[in-house]
Amino acid sequence: MKARVLIIEDVAELSDLVALYLSKEGMETRQAESGEDALALLRAEGAGAFAPDIVILDINLPGMDGFEFLHEFRKSGGCPVLIVSARDADEDIIAGLGYGADEFVTKPFSPRVLVARVRAMLRRVQDEPERRDGAVVRFGPFSLDLEACMLRRGDERVALSAKEYSVLSYLASNPGKPLGPEAIYAAVWKNSYGDLTAVAVYIQRLRKKIEDDPAAPRYIETVYGMGYRFTLDPEPAR
Repeated sequence: MKARVLIIEDVAELSDLVALYLSKEGMETRQAESGEDALALLRAEGAGAFAPDIVILDINLPGMDGFEFLHEFRKSGGCPVLIVSARDADEDIIAGLGYGADEFVTKPFSPRVLVARVRAMLRRVQDEPERRDGAVVRFGPFSLDLEACMLRRGDERVALSAKEYSVLSYLASNPGKPLGPEAIYAAVWKNSYGDLTAVAVYIQRLRKKIEDDPAAPRYIETVYGMGYRFTLDPEPAR
C-alpha cells in the first residue's frame, strides 16, 4: 500500500522497528524524536517538506508531549493520527481522542498488528462510503464537500481530523434522522464492538467547531434516548 507515514517516537529502536515493518508494506516513512522535530518537518518548505497520509504518535516525548503536538497539528493537519503509548488509563485515551487522535494503541504491541491497523485506517480514508462525487452539503455558513473531504465556513477551511470528517459526513448524509451511538460507531469505526464513548467525544469536538454555542447545539442535536440528529436548516436562535 502506497502511503507516507510520519513516526514520532523518542525510542530509536522502537521507531526503527515500526519503520521497517511499514517499509516492507511499501510505505514511505519519516521519523522524528520529538514533537518539535515533527512540526519542523511538517512545516519545512521545498524538498525538505513531508506531507504524511498518517501520523503514528507517542505521548511521552521529550519537550512537547504528544497531546501538545496533536493540539498544534490539528490546527491545520487533517490526516489520521494513531497514538501508540504505554499510557492506557481511560483518561489518557479520552484525552487523545479529544485532542483529535483517530485511534489509540497501547504498548507493548505487535508490529504486524500495528501495520494492519495503519492499513485499515488508510483504507477508511480512501474508501469513504459516505462520499458522493460532486456532493456538497450546506448548512448555515458551512459547506461540507463530500468529494474533497473538506469543511468550509464561508471561504475559510475548518480543520478536521479524518475521524471528525467521517462522523460529520455520516451525520450530514442522514439529515433529520436520529442516529444512535452504535450506528455511528459501526459506520465510522467499521466495527460493531468498541468503546461507544468515542462517539460522544467526537460529537463534542465537532460542536466546538461548528456551533455558536456548543452547550445549545443547533446543527448536531442530542435526541435523548436515541442518539444524535443532524439538522441542515435549524430554527434561528432566539
